[in-house]
Amino acid sequence: AILLSLSSYFFSPFLLRYFVHSSEIYCAVIDYLDWRCFGLLFSFPFLAFRSFYIGIVRTNALSWAALAAVLINIPCNYWFVFVLDRGIAGAAIASSLSEAASLLIIMVYTWLKIDRTDFGLKFIFDKCLLVELWHLSVWSMLHAFISVAPWFLFFVVIERLGEAQLAVSNIIRSVSTIFFVIVNSFAATTGALVSNLIGAGERQYLFPLCRKILKLGYAIGLPLVVLAMVFRRQITGFYTDSSQLINISSIPFAVMLLNYVFALPGYVYINAVTGTGKTRIAFWFQLITIVIYLFYLYLLSHYTASLAVYLTAEYLFVILLAVQSVLYLRISS
Repeated sequence: AILLSLSSYFFSPFLLRYFVHSSEIYCAVIDYLDWRCFGLLFSFPFLAFRSFYIGIVRTNALSWAALAAVLINIPCNYWFVFVLDRGIAGAAIASSLSEAASLLIIMVYTWLKIDRTDFGLKFIFDKCLLVELWHLSVWSMLHAFISVAPWFLFFVVIERLGEAQLAVSNIIRSVSTIFFVIVNSFAATTGALVSNLIGAGERQYLFPLCRKILKLGYAIGLPLVVLAMVFRRQITGFYTDSSQLINISSIPFAVMLLNYVFALPGYVYINAVTGTGKTRIAFWFQLITIVIYLFYLYLLSHYTASLAVYLTAEYLFVILLAVQSVLYLRISS
């Protein structure tokens, strides 16, 4: 986290200068990253705690941490953005502070509620364990790292379409985060439960488990998709009062919402692969998918394509993840 925070702080201005053409957008991005990059110092250890609590199936602590993040993020956003007039930098400060609060809550909960002796939560140096953990987790880290690349490059491509299209894509991205949280929650749970099945020697229940998770995910997510589809103009109206942006966003918004149907199985099954311990395989699936995804964006950039067409790249991305993962799980079983 320290390495990536410092790297982002010092090198982002040089890298983004080659990708972002608009000087206004460039300055806004740098203002945001100068504060947002330090959130990694809190989010990285929090992710370790999150994996621990999902693994021991005690996720109520995560709910309290998430609630704390929301309760701090909203007033801090208002204070820094509007009262102190810090603009986009204020939003970054608020996000980093909310992540710090989440980490603090989860650490206090661990100290008060968890038997640290039973779970071996003590500071030790075990070289063999660290080496084994590194070999297992390095592929997960690379997997997570390269999963960010498509969105970054997607915005680089969209930025070339103009500031209006970029503004719409940011609105869509913000709304899609709600659905991504749902998908990611089920996906992370899948990885933990699959690991439990493998450890119990009950691999034959892997696909029935995934199907149950998908049914639950659709039962929770699809009604929200329908509601968002019906009230899409009102939702985008919360982000902007520009009638032009609201009209432009209508079709791309619908395309983004329908991607939930494919994103859920895509991320559930790739996390099932990770749950079996085959983190290297999951990394290669992600890498292959990203290469095809970027090639698709490259082809679209040579034509006069709308934002809605560019968003179909997300369909390709999650469908490829699902197909590769399902085929591997069936063959390996």
